[in-house]
Amino acid sequence: MRLLEFWCIFIVIILANVLEPGKAEVFIVTVEGEPIISYTGGIDGFEATAVESDEKIDTTSELVTSYARHLEKRHDMLLEMLFDTGTYTKLYSYKHLINGFAVHLSPEQAETLRHASGVKSVVRDWKVKRLTTHTPQFLGLPTGVWPTGGGYDRAGENIVIGFVDSGIYPHHPSFVTYNTEPYGPLPKYRGKCEVDPETKRSFCNGKIIGAQHFAQAAIAAGAFNPIVDFASPLDGDGHGSHTASIAAGRNGIPVRMHGHEFGKASGMAPRARIAVYKALYRLFGGFIADVVAAIDQAVHDGVDILSLSVGPNSPPATTKTTYLNPFDATLLGAVKAGVFVAQAAGNGGPFPKTLVSYSPWITSVAAAIDDRRYKNHLTLGDGKILAGIGLSPSTHFNQSYTLVAATDVVLDSSVMKYNPTDCQRPELLNKNLIKGNILLCGYSFNFVAGSASIKKVSETAKALGAAGFVLCVETVSPGAKFDPVPVGVPGIVIADVSKSKELIDYYNISTPRDWTGRVKSFKATGKIGDGLMPILHKSAPQVALFSARGPNIKDFNFQEADLLKPDILAPGSLIWGAWSLNGTDEPNYVGEGFAMISGTSMAAPHIAGIAALIKQKHPHWSPAAIKSALMTTTTTLDRAGNPILAQQYSETEAMKLVKATPFDYGSGHVNPRAALDPGLIFDAGYNDFLGFLCTTPGIDIHEIKNYTNTPCNTTMGNPANLNSPSITISHLVRTRVVTRTVTNVAEEEETYVNTARMDPAVAIEVNPPAMTIRPGASRKFTVTLTVRSVTGTYSFGEVLMKGSRGHKVRIPVLANGYSR
Repeated sequence: MRLLEFWCIFIVIILANVLEPGKAEVFIVTVEGEPIISYTGGIDGFEATAVESDEKIDTTSELVTSYARHLEKRHDMLLEMLFDTGTYTKLYSYKHLINGFAVHLSPEQAETLRHASGVKSVVRDWKVKRLTTHTPQFLGLPTGVWPTGGGYDRAGENIVIGFVDSGIYPHHPSFVTYNTEPYGPLPKYRGKCEVDPETKRSFCNGKIIGAQHFAQAAIAAGAFNPIVDFASPLDGDGHGSHTASIAAGRNGIPVRMHGHEFGKASGMAPRARIAVYKALYRLFGGFIADVVAAIDQAVHDGVDILSLSVGPNSPPATTKTTYLNPFDATLLGAVKAGVFVAQAAGNGGPFPKTLVSYSPWITSVAAAIDDRRYKNHLTLGDGKILAGIGLSPSTHFNQSYTLVAATDVVLDSSVMKYNPTDCQRPELLNKNLIKGNILLCGYSFNFVAGSASIKKVSETAKALGAAGFVLCVETVSPGAKFDPVPVGVPGIVIADVSKSKELIDYYNISTPRDWTGRVKSFKATGKIGDGLMPILHKSAPQVALFSARGPNIKDFNFQEADLLKPDILAPGSLIWGAWSLNGTDEPNYVGEGFAMISGTSMAAPHIAGIAALIKQKHPHWSPAAIKSALMTTTTTLDRAGNPILAQQYSETEAMKLVKATPFDYGSGHVNPRAALDPGLIFDAGYNDFLGFLCTTPGIDIHEIKNYTNTPCNTTMGNPANLNSPSITISHLVRTRVVTRTVTNVAEEEETYVNTARMDPAVAIEVNPPAMTIRPGASRKFTVTLTVRSVTGTYSFGEVLMKGSRGHKVRIPVLANGYSR
């Protein structure tokens, strides 16, 4: 079926430095016209270039290249007609997914554009931020998934994953091609490889198939520093290398640090190709203008999957709808072109409505804690054992050592301005008193701010000849988290304030002093346990404290949407991955080859890699079909068979565990093996997403037309009728009937028995109770929801479809009942 025309956007982006009159800023200007993906003809001399939904653009065809030149010429002509040469700088032309350009000019010029003929709207650009291995085994990939695709050495073969991130460190073992079967040419991918300006060597090697960087907007804003940000795809941060290795890093790479091997690292799809689109930078994050250019180029180049561990900061005040902005509109175009998009849900949890990924065409990924925990303990001379965190070896021969506090061995009182107790500067402390003893340090705000690190404490201890170190946390601010950090000397962080007090009390009682307070002799002793071996917990997975929570919002007045977000849960806490030797994103891993870090940034590439495995097995599936397969086969139970729990704050701001809901984990925790063979899928295309926008109450139809240039079609009736693998009704009055369509993607006919359950405040009924579906056939079913009592909160439930051949399809149902 032909799709509605996708009239998209002229984007003019003018980068905002400060709000001075006449100072160049960033604006997004939409005008009439169609990008390549949606142009259906009508201009003399240019034939249609539009593609059907989920279809790749042939960017090498003369039709496409000539129309692209035409669009760019129109961009230039508009600017030349309105402004004198030299008063503006065009940064990019967007031609494939949206029709527009980025330009650096003054607010007065932007106002001129706002009133120019054919211009739809003008919006200021804004910034984006990063949303900052054992998981293949935890997810069952080596035994349950990789063998079906020919083993790990074929997992992800010929699938290209594009990463819009901070670049890549191409020399890392996770990405090099030594001792692997050669990667042949891949004609479907047309991206280019930049050359390192220092070494003149290409960033590509077959595994890395494309590498480009996008910084024009950052340069125009005055934010870009080529010395630290690198005017190339080289990762100056670490984040980009880490996310790429999670999704597509080579299999079986030893994770070695400080002489210890922590296991073998592997990506989800170890044979997949990596295409790098660097648009994030170490100090300032990035700009929407550069990110949009990177996405537009990635789709043009022919990527199959996009992994986005990036989220927008607060958008401009003029942006009303969460789904309608240059970023989401560009991703809508990407999905129309058949590209699956995984985006990090955000790190604003555990508070509600903290998501930064909103739209139904995107797969929004929440972060889970997997089954691996690192713990350690400190045994005091009085026999007390204090629990702590320390990814380190034990003190030698299980013997006790004298404890020496940094405050008692400062060389000169005048250095107190440096806060010597946080043990960042060995030259401030008396080596003679520390050598052979355990150094006690204090956890200060500098660790939170990033100017102090546990890595530096360990280096100080080593430089002073200490037998080990203990970092005491005496006060803790809400939201502070203490991740284990690999160190080369025995070390432990006592993160529990009460345990730190016990340690300090023991030290003070055991340490005699003269009348001035000076220590006469150090009598306190202790020994540090071995923290290198992980403890595997059956309570995994759990929803991480930081993972952003729903409900989803449809506008920036925080009105709730009839759409569930996040979509899915994947590992995102304490994830080992490749690191750039230049990386500065985490002070504890500066100069290291691997890092163990947390964030929904780490969860999104897990889903991108698993989506690559599904795409490999089912090359003709749409992005919505892949998303459906992932969502309908999830689990809401942990390894012990109990409901998944979510980390949450208690009334005292301590952490507690509560039963998780779909606002925490979406449909549930990913199950790769089941996702490869889901039985049924809920498919949707570009027209369906337009229908979702057009039926969402409160969205101005003119705003929709500004971004799509398409008249609204409201036959969907209600946004809850979008054929998504979840049902959400944010305002349920009396009774609502919701329709869904499923398609049998299995090889044989199957009969499904449909059941439903719901919290008592809302009644639920599914019809028909059973249906038989032939291979490739589709069937509709309805879900009827009725308010029984008004509670002021959401009721949660599910529709479960059990197949006669063993398939099990589950979709979450959420409804908030109102009296009117």
